[in-house]
This record gives sequence, C-alpha cells and structure tokens, in this order.
Amino acid sequence: MNNEINTRVCRLIDENGDQLGLFDVRDAQRLADERGMDLVEIAAQANPPVCRIMDFRKFVYEEKRREKASRKNQSRIEVKEMKFRPKIDVGDYETKKGHVIRFLRKGNRVKITIMFRGREMAHPDQGLKVLDRLADDLKDVATVDQKPKMEGRNMHMTISPIKGAFDKKPEAADDQDEA
Repeated sequence: MNNEINTRVCRLIDENGDQLGLFDVRDAQRLADERGMDLVEIAAQANPPVCRIMDFRKFVYEEKRREKASRKNQSRIEVKEMKFRPKIDVGDYETKKGHVIRFLRKGNRVKITIMFRGREMAHPDQGLKVLDRLADDLKDVATVDQKPKMEGRNMHMTISPIKGAFDKKPEAADDQDEA
C-alpha cells in the first residue's frame, strides 16, 4: 500500500474501475495523492503488478460490514440431546417425545441417547425398539441423520427437522372453526 510497493512499473486502475494503463509507481502514487486516496497493490503476482487507487479505510470498513451482515444472516444449528432408558414407560415416552418435537420445531438437530445400566446391556434390542418407535412417530417432521449406533453403555441416534414440516396448520383446527 502507498510507499510500501516494491515494483517500478504497475498497471493502474482508478477508483471507478477504469484501467489507466502502465504507470511508474511514483507517478501512480502522485496521482493517488492528488485525489486524496491510497495506492493499493491488488495483484502482486501479475506481470506487471496491478495497483488500484482507492480509499483503503473505506474499503476495509465496508468489508467488515459485509462480513458482519453475512454472519447475521446465517443460522446456527444447535444439537440438543434427549436421554431415554430402554424400559421407558408410555407416559414418560410421550413427554420426552414432546420435548424432542419442541426442539425440532425450533430448527435444532436432536441427539437421542438410550442409556443402558447393568443387565440392560444384555438387551440392546430393547433400546433399538425405542429408537425405531421414536423415528417412526416423528417420520413426518424429522429425518434420521445417523442410524442407531452403540457406543459403550449408550446407543445414539441423530435426527434433524424436515424443512416446512411445522409450517402447515393442522386440518382438524380448520374444521372446528367452520362449525
């Protein structure tokens, strides 16, 4: 930038993006100073190197604003976890399934964990039944990302929401409004 450019000749581009041609670096610097701007080397590998007349501070400021705006628009997906037991009762299952649906509605992925203790380790098929039942109950709102997998004393499965699954209104509520 400015006096730190080490070449003798450069291809010059003005602040509007127009090519001015080949210039001696000192002449290009003088031209930039007359316009109250900076001379910035943008392509050092080119032969001859390419320099541009620009307001460098304004360029850096706008670049930071663009980055901030792109970070603001991106969504962060969290992974929530719900723990089950292989011998879970119907009421507990329904409650935990409701929590999983709430997580999915917010757009989060959910890691379902079946925890085995003691002699339950001899029957991993019971845990698999619970995971398959949950996947079947949620098939209209979620997809299985990671199939059930045993790791130590736990069995894991990851599910994520289907886009647009929670956007539609229940049809039964529309029928009640008309009556």
